[in-house]
Amino acid sequence: MENVEVFNSEGKGRGLRATKEMWAGDVLFAEPSYSAVVFDSLTQGVCHTCFKKQLKLQRCGHCKFAHYCDRTCQKEGWAEHKSECSAIKKNGSVPNENIRLAARILWRIEKEGSALSEGRLTSLDDLENHLDDLGEDDMKELKVDVHNFLDFWPSNCRMFGVQYISHIFGLINCNGFTLSDQRGLQAVGVGIFPNLCLVNHNCWPNCTVILNNGNHEAVNSMFHTQMRIELRAIGKISPGEELTVSYVDFLCLSQDRRKQLKLQYHFDCTCEHCTKGIKDDLMEAVKEEEGNKVRLDLSEGTRWYKLRPSAEVVKEVMKFSTDTFQKIEKSRSEGNYHEVVKYCRECLKRQEPVLAETNIHMLRVLSIASEVLSYLQCFQEASDYSNKMVQGYLKLYHPNNAQLGMATMRAGVTHWHAGLIEVAHGMICKAYAILMVTHGPTHPITKDLEVSQPRSANWHYNTGSPQQ
Repeated sequence: MENVEVFNSEGKGRGLRATKEMWAGDVLFAEPSYSAVVFDSLTQGVCHTCFKKQLKLQRCGHCKFAHYCDRTCQKEGWAEHKSECSAIKKNGSVPNENIRLAARILWRIEKEGSALSEGRLTSLDDLENHLDDLGEDDMKELKVDVHNFLDFWPSNCRMFGVQYISHIFGLINCNGFTLSDQRGLQAVGVGIFPNLCLVNHNCWPNCTVILNNGNHEAVNSMFHTQMRIELRAIGKISPGEELTVSYVDFLCLSQDRRKQLKLQYHFDCTCEHCTKGIKDDLMEAVKEEEGNKVRLDLSEGTRWYKLRPSAEVVKEVMKFSTDTFQKIEKSRSEGNYHEVVKYCRECLKRQEPVLAETNIHMLRVLSIASEVLSYLQCFQEASDYSNKMVQGYLKLYHPNNAQLGMATMRAGVTHWHAGLIEVAHGMICKAYAILMVTHGPTHPITKDLEVSQPRSANWHYNTGSPQQ
């Protein structure tokens, strides 16, 4: 942790700042998970140790619940699973992911205590739980989780008080970090990373967080049995500069990001992009007609103004977009992908004459349309939509944003399958440059792009249905 130090950030509490100059792509620190679990819906398709998706997994012969790639992963994961395995057998059922994660955390505290250890800048006891900020419904859910936890927790283990158990659940709710599969394409679990919890939010951050679980051989043995995150700089960072990451996707209006941050993380975002509404105008932009202008003769001379759609037309298209998007999401969740395509086409037909390429309502439909059409192997149409999507993203996202890199990579692969090789190659090269900064050279995605070129990226279309 020699690249960072804890300090009191004005208006934010504790934070982390750089102790020396860092550049885009530099790793400020890497951290193993304190504890992590696979999501309830994926417990049979994701390894409980390395969190990689596999077609065939071996399950634990004792509890029949945990699944592993092979005996190596099972052996490495036994230290964390041992107490869980016994509790599941004794209880006769498996609790939800929040309870499983809380139990793993408390078993580790039981074994090691809660004091600081080497490489850790904060203890779990000192992290914020925001229990006082919970609403009535959230508090009810918390009480149910605590009650079910106490039913699951073995009587022969150390007894923790309800207040401390509630503190752990509070940590999970506001500090749990979503874990992705080895390709970074699907959320598969949740983990707690204490040092990462100290990094404050900014909608236009100077760092990004990446899960790198694809190259255990290249890292210190202390990470070998645990998930590992890397905090990476996405631009130049000066000594003493606060390190920030974005807790939410930037592709939302500032007021919507602030609402989400307040609801989920219980703070008011005061970053420059929120307070000044930077790029909100682009996200709400409507199309201006290049070849259709109106002349106004003013006292200081003649001016030409591009024609814009009327406010009434824009309002009508926005309402149609919102209504149709709900239908799209419903059909996608039900696996009716041809219906999804039909709705997307109808929506884009209404949007394209009115909304600009950076309008987030159109970008969301373009993203789903290109993804689903690629899954259905309609690559020509998918490539057109993905190209428009990337052009909009380039004007909105930070140049080294991980989501921009992933979207550009997928668009490149789509163009490759459509036979547009030259365009595909250009997109893949752009994606590679971004992902080298955000993911690093050892991540499976960048290694794929470097070694095998787009043809090896068929995995994108073989990861299952295009669900959320």
